Amino acid sequence: MIGGTEIIRLDPGRPDMAAIRRAAEVIRAGGLVAFPTETVYGLGADGLSARAVARIFEAKGRPQDNPLILHVAAPEDARRVVLSVPHSARMLMERFWPGPLTLVLPKRPEVPNEVSAGLATVGVRMPDNTIALTLIAESGVPIAAPSANASGRPSPTSADHVIADLAGRIEMILDGGPTSVGVESTVVDMTSSPPTVLRPGGVTVEELREVLGAVDVAAADSVAPPTSGPVRSPGMKYTHYAPKTPVILVEGDAGAVARRILREIEMRRAAGDRVGVMCSRETEEMYAGRADIVRAVGSRADLATVAAAFFATLRLFDTDGVDVVFAEGFDQRGLGFAIMNRLRRASGGRIIHA
Repeated sequence: MIGGTEIIRLDPGRPDMAAIRRAAEVIRAGGLVAFPTETVYGLGADGLSARAVARIFEAKGRPQDNPLILHVAAPEDARRVVLSVPHSARMLMERFWPGPLTLVLPKRPEVPNEVSAGLATVGVRMPDNTIALTLIAESGVPIAAPSANASGRPSPTSADHVIADLAGRIEMILDGGPTSVGVESTVVDMTSSPPTVLRPGGVTVEELREVLGAVDVAAADSVAPPTSGPVRSPGMKYTHYAPKTPVILVEGDAGAVARRILREIEMRRAAGDRVGVMCSRETEEMYAGRADIVRAVGSRADLATVAAAFFATLRLFDTDGVDVVFAEGFDQRGLGFAIMNRLRRASGGRIIHA
């Protein structure tokens, strides 16, 4: 117990059913439970209770016009919260559920406006995590769950991240170990023709096009101004994923990026700054002895390793005592599209083109 928040450690493969039933009771009573998914940890509440959902926004400090995603335990459960499931959506469910894909569909009247930010649509997904699926099923309700972090902070990929941000603000945290995918779900608007990717994530645009053919992509790296009203998906409107330490993203050819970062390190350290670098394993040795802290987030040859470690690495820089972090950019193909989306938002627009 930390600050009134109960923390329960669970075996990810064989979770304690008694503990999950207690968590389900918290959900049904209108409380908040943080739980693991395959993407990041979610902050869950009864998705059909306006009062419970309002507590999510309060605990996170989340703007009210940022919609939430409803999590279900089976594909057929989506019909509890959406009016219809078109053939194209069913094809995606068959291919990617359970998994890191959220489908935006017309919502049923039972879904509170607090979930959808007043929109006529709602995002729904089925997570690929035994603890999450068991909790949803035992709760008996769709669970509304944004990432379980303080609003704007890097998303939590371990229970320790949730504890750091939300202990004392919520009833319970289910610790199921580190998440596997590491970036949030892909959000696809199924009400447009062709369907539109609103937020890139764990399912790539290329994979979606293998199933659907034509798929549009929204301006995923633009940030809507606060006065423009609700957006169709989480992660579109506000600066997100940012550590307390300023992050400067350096984009371009890998060799040019490394050379530019080395010059920036030299200038910043000459000015008395402590400098951190977030890079790939391939370039890690280039910065050794030049920057104060060097953290390799993963391999360019396997971007899944980068996605899995990305948010945890950003959080570590806040404990390193550096004044600035220079982050290498990555190829935008495949999973790199989601990684670069998060990096650009974490940088708050501080971008250097090498």
